[in-house]
Amino acid sequence: MQSRRVLRLGGQRIVIDTVPLTPEAFAPFGDVVQNPRPDVHPASAVAAPSLLTPIDAVIANQGSAIKYQHVSRQVNLYDQAPSGRPGSAIMSIFACAARARIPDSHPPVSAPAPGPGQENPEPTFAVSVLERHPFTTQTFVPLTANPAARYLVVVAPTLPPKDSDASLPVPDHLPPSADYRRPLPGGGMPDLRRLRAFVATAAQAVTYGAGTWHAPMVALGEEGTAVDFVVLQFANGVGVEDCQEVFLEAESSRPGTGPEEGVLVKLGSLVEQQGRQSGNLPRL
Repeated sequence: MQSRRVLRLGGQRIVIDTVPLTPEAFAPFGDVVQNPRPDVHPASAVAAPSLLTPIDAVIANQGSAIKYQHVSRQVNLYDQAPSGRPGSAIMSIFACAARARIPDSHPPVSAPAPGPGQENPEPTFAVSVLERHPFTTQTFVPLTANPAARYLVVVAPTLPPKDSDASLPVPDHLPPSADYRRPLPGGGMPDLRRLRAFVATAAQAVTYGAGTWHAPMVALGEEGTAVDFVVLQFANGVGVEDCQEVFLEAESSRPGTGPEEGVLVKLGSLVEQQGRQSGNLPRL
């Protein structure tokens, strides 16, 4: 069976905005893993436990730490995989080269002025492939000391399955013990008209829900830079069960086809978000 599919865009131009990554906005697609109370120091929580209410947290390490519990639910559904091969927990490091840069708040002086009736085009990132891991969650944890580091999280809901989707195996139920927060998305193709693009900070990890369509990791930064991620998931070594891909193809044979066609993420709003998210909260 083939795990790779092609969606032909037929000349469509789909443009989506970026928004800050928050647990509430991302909830249909997975979990955002972050300190829910970065302003609370462990010593303060020991003295005033009400600071952690109603967060699921306990004091740990002989009073020197706060343990925030169940920040992300991991799920292993390989017992439903057609091959019958069990999935094992794996941990990898992805060294992700920057694939787009955060635009400058002001264009360089040397930049040419737009001609009459023209505007400087807003920078975009072209999404050319989406993937899903039907039988497992997948968590990306950035490893960086740079507080200005950012990355894009691009996800899509799943369409109802068609007969042509039946060759791609997906689980059909969650075990009662999974304590999982969202329904399984099913076996359909990604809904490109409802794509979402989120900007994550260096203080945020992200868990893609089992079967969630998402773009491969998009680190942001200057050319030649990279962001390392620890990646946790389950896998069984069967390609079509571990990862399924959809490649987005524009009508390249049509005259005039160019970078303005396809699925594009607008990057201009990253400038404002960079400023909003760069501040540090004081500790209580």
